[in-house]
Amino acid sequence: SIYIVLNELTYLLFLIKAMTQILILLLALVAANLPWISNKLFYILPLKSTHKSLAWCMFELVILYLLIGLIAIYAEYASLGQIAPQAWEFYAVTFSLFLVFAFPGFVYKILWKK
Repeated sequence: SIYIVLNELTYLLFLIKAMTQILILLLALVAANLPWISNKLFYILPLKSTHKSLAWCMFELVILYLLIGLIAIYAEYASLGQIAPQAWEFYAVTFSLFLVFAFPGFVYKILWKK
């Protein structure tokens, strides 16, 4: 019946939105660890020193946070048709989460001495 079809379509839309959120979180996890892997700036520009400093890694981290934020805003607009207004607290919490995601790369690059 129509009720069953509408119920299945609603469930399918819920799954698509949930998968989008999970993919954005996984993308953020990967992006947060990218600055710690390479000694080049954004994997393109070689630096004068052979070792990338913590300041360059933090600069890349902020730029990647902004890039992931733009992707998330686009995904929200594409799936919901509007963008929910956010205050500064939202950005403080999401940047803190991004820093937590970056912890494995930080440990690998800075703390783990071979």
